[in-house]
Amino acid sequence: MSIYGLLEELVHPVFQATAIAVLLLLALAFAVRRQIAASGGGISPDEGVSLRNVIEVVIEWLAGLARENMGDDYRRWFPIVGTMFFFILVSNLLGLIPGIGGATSYVEAGAAWAIIGFVVSEAVGIQKHGPSYIKHFLGPVWWLAPFFLILEIPLHFARVITLTIRLLANMFADHTIIAVWLGLMPFLLPSIFMGLGLIVAILQAFVFTLLTMVYIKLALEEAH
Repeated sequence: MSIYGLLEELVHPVFQATAIAVLLLLALAFAVRRQIAASGGGISPDEGVSLRNVIEVVIEWLAGLARENMGDDYRRWFPIVGTMFFFILVSNLLGLIPGIGGATSYVEAGAAWAIIGFVVSEAVGIQKHGPSYIKHFLGPVWWLAPFFLILEIPLHFARVITLTIRLLANMFADHTIIAVWLGLMPFLLPSIFMGLGLIVAILQAFVFTLLTMVYIKLALEEAH
């Protein structure tokens, strides 16, 4: 039984799960900020493995990925894709804990982030190219432009659906398998699926964020 059922009549479970993920992220941010303040303003890294070092490694990796996909001007959009990655990752990991569950187990959360990614990528294209952004929908040959327009617009909106379904389906399947094995055999074997679930949780956060970066990259490119 999920802990969200206790307040389900007052607050929908997806909002409860989202609130927990946000509070965890704020707590992590506060903890890292304290570590930086306590170590000389963040000039020198901590010794050994620490929360701050782990977060910095992940952010550096994400920044490199963003630079590779979105170009040298990646810093303008990195905050949104970085927030997207960490929220989805934390929510996916919460889904591995029996009785808790994460926001990404609900279609509303996945759809919300998919819509955010879609709106950001289209806004970036419009900001970069202005009215000429419409050329992205018209194809390479002018006399086929009406047909490409009819085809490309639904394909762009389909990104929201594919991102949502990919995240929801993978996380739902992963969490269901873990729950089943925990019910049948609560020792040893479920730990194997928990390990696989950890990989899936990280991978799905990565894929969702990477695809959003790719959509932004496509919007930034000149139409051919």
